Amino acid sequence: MMQEFDAIVVGSGITGGWSAKELTQAGLKVLMIERGRDIEHGTGYKTETLAPWELPFRGMGDAERYWAEYPVQSMNRHFTEFTEHHFVNDRENPYAVPAGKDFNWWRSYQMGGRSLTWGRQCYRWSDYDFGANKADGHGLDWPIRYADLAPWYDRVEDFIGVSGAAEGLAVLPDGRFQPPMALNAVEQHCRDVFMNTFPDRRLTVGRTANLTEAKEGRSKCQYRSICARGCSYGAYFSTQSSTLPAAKATGNLTVITDSVVEGVDHDPVTGRATGVRYLDVKTGKRGTATARLVFLNAGTFNSNHILLRSTSERFPNGLANSSGVLGTHIMDHATTLSGIAAMPGFETHTSYGNRPTGIVVPRFRNLDQQDGAGFTRGYSFQGGALQSTWTAGKRAAGLGVDYKESLRHPGPWRMIFVTFAESLPRASNRLTLDRVKTDPHGAPVLNIAFEHGANEHAALADAKGQAKVMLEAAGGHVFLGFDQPGAGGSAIHEMGGARMGNDPARSVLDKWNRAHDVPNLFVTDGAAMSSSACQNPSLTYMALTARACANAVSMLREGTI
Repeated sequence: MMQEFDAIVVGSGITGGWSAKELTQAGLKVLMIERGRDIEHGTGYKTETLAPWELPFRGMGDAERYWAEYPVQSMNRHFTEFTEHHFVNDRENPYAVPAGKDFNWWRSYQMGGRSLTWGRQCYRWSDYDFGANKADGHGLDWPIRYADLAPWYDRVEDFIGVSGAAEGLAVLPDGRFQPPMALNAVEQHCRDVFMNTFPDRRLTVGRTANLTEAKEGRSKCQYRSICARGCSYGAYFSTQSSTLPAAKATGNLTVITDSVVEGVDHDPVTGRATGVRYLDVKTGKRGTATARLVFLNAGTFNSNHILLRSTSERFPNGLANSSGVLGTHIMDHATTLSGIAAMPGFETHTSYGNRPTGIVVPRFRNLDQQDGAGFTRGYSFQGGALQSTWTAGKRAAGLGVDYKESLRHPGPWRMIFVTFAESLPRASNRLTLDRVKTDPHGAPVLNIAFEHGANEHAALADAKGQAKVMLEAAGGHVFLGFDQPGAGGSAIHEMGGARMGNDPARSVLDKWNRAHDVPNLFVTDGAAMSSSACQNPSLTYMALTARACANAVSMLREGTI
């Protein structure tokens, strides 16, 4: 790679696509490096329209092979025989965890990254979230507040297309929405009951990056709910459907795939990053690329991994790590199934199509004051009302004509509440380079040390109790609920490690997502997060990325980088 670029973007997922779009549209010549294979929009979604009987294992997959090659990835609810090619092979992509600790690191290495498989839930953060660290002393104060990010939330939502309902809640700011998808009869009933019985609680349809109106060459959602296979309609936001075409249209983008970035090069004289070193995994050849700006968008843990591996005499413990906090304070929402209730009385109601979103009950605990519930911060519920179909026959006893006839009609309704509780930032939850275990290329793998603390457990215990109270108030019969979190990584919301802050001695990045130690290095994916809130974080990643790109371009043009 002989050409020098204005900017290098590492990664092509949700934030990498946004970096490429924003920087190329500003006139910069950009190189995007993706470690996985290329997938073309539409033509590359090889299982999108297949029926179960067209696959060897009818969509269930080869259990023996999954156990051998995908023991972690196959636990992801989006992982099936239809989607397995959108997830990494665990045997070929190892990582380490300390004895007695688990972490499910679910990954998608390909063009588009996890933008092809994400849950698409898009929620703004509020000042309850950006101000939480300062308010209760856990973690480091954010260097920004909601007002700093609000116009960038607008920009992102306008471009990607988010359907949702405005609710006027301070804890969950409204956005620039397309028309919302409809609640079903049971969900609408629960919404009405909650509003009358619990004035501080609101059930609303999930705000999702699925179009309900056609937009700029993208069709509206077809209500198939098979998004993780890839959508040739472009009905949900992914790199392929949205940001990549926009970046390519400028003529300023160069893309290389199948290339793992091994480190960021740093000039000790100027103090700047000069480019990156990468390995072509197909040929085994190594190369370098140079640029005036470097944006790390490889995904939370991979961006940390690259920085930790980028050592030098100036930065023996990782690039931009004069503070010593690189890799620390990682987070993932504590999540569990808090309640399932049978919902009688709706037997004459049904729904049509497969709506690709659920419901959300935004945080209602510990807002303007502590509620005395034994924990700080809060949690939200996601889930929805479901009606059993003919597939219930897989688990029910029966035989003959009457049995088959019973499966031709919609079955009983149930309401599900899944909790996402905020994860407090702790120094002990951290990423390090494993000194023994290496990957197939000979590099040290990432060691992930993570566990949920007492605060997360207390929040989930409260959530289980409140789920029962709310579901029973709506006439439900709760028959199952848990208060223990899944393994770390279960929320697929890993964050932190290169946190933002005003103090260079305690943070890696400044208020513009720029490394304190390296003025032309930006990290705008989940690694930058200083706290986790309890909302899905991807919309915030994208807004931070758009904001950082605009500032980087301004500084480049002003000559301050």
